[in-house]
Amino acid sequence: MPQSVGFPSQTESFATVEEERLHRKKRLTAAFRLFGKFGFDEGAAGHITVRDPQHTDHFWVNPFGVSFKQMTMSQLLLVNHKGEVVEGEGLLNGAAFTIHGNIHAARPDVIAAAHAHSVYGKSWSSLGRKLDPLTQDSCAFYEDHSLFDDFTGVVLDDSEGKRIGTVLGQYKACILQNHGLLTVGESVDSAVWWFITMERTCQAQLLAEAAGTPKLIRPEIANITYDTVGTEQAGWFSFQPLYNVIVAEEPDMFD
Repeated sequence: MPQSVGFPSQTESFATVEEERLHRKKRLTAAFRLFGKFGFDEGAAGHITVRDPQHTDHFWVNPFGVSFKQMTMSQLLLVNHKGEVVEGEGLLNGAAFTIHGNIHAARPDVIAAAHAHSVYGKSWSSLGRKLDPLTQDSCAFYEDHSLFDDFTGVVLDDSEGKRIGTVLGQYKACILQNHGLLTVGESVDSAVWWFITMERTCQAQLLAEAAGTPKLIRPEIANITYDTVGTEQAGWFSFQPLYNVIVAEEPDMFD
């Protein structure tokens, strides 16, 4: 029988910073198309960011008011640490800068962050609870997500952005009560995969609790499972099939 080796590590290497920037922007654009494909759009709400590899206090983000389903790489905005658009044309979502700017500043390890008002994520967030280890997939978040329970409206105040960053801490994800989900990663790939699978985990727990009383995975087993499905490598690798499919289906995104 073949030996199990777990999830492969990332294999990308870049000869120049320009090459790495292009790679990150392609991944980011594909992520928006995937969010659109999965129905995570809610009008103009939602944003994904990736840190620029050269100007590390800058990040690339979607312009306010452009549908996830129609995002192209040429539309991405480069924003500096003051919230100024230094490359690209379009409106900057104030909440995107308030949330993501503070996360990128507080977490140098975070390359990308994702937030949207997806149906199951915002439904679960209204309960004011963290997720339980109900399934193998949910173990990716076992003791690796937090709950921000201080909703005060649209996040436009810098102090609230800082509080969200504080509550996120060193975790990969945060449930924003009465708002939605927030995930981060050391690549666009992992940050976006964590969002997708966290949304599905919220859906699974809502369905399970509606049907009865779910049986929780024992803590020691949840920890072991986390060590396989909850690593940065697992998040990065799990995104690759989705990236390949969306690029094949919608190659116009790179026009």
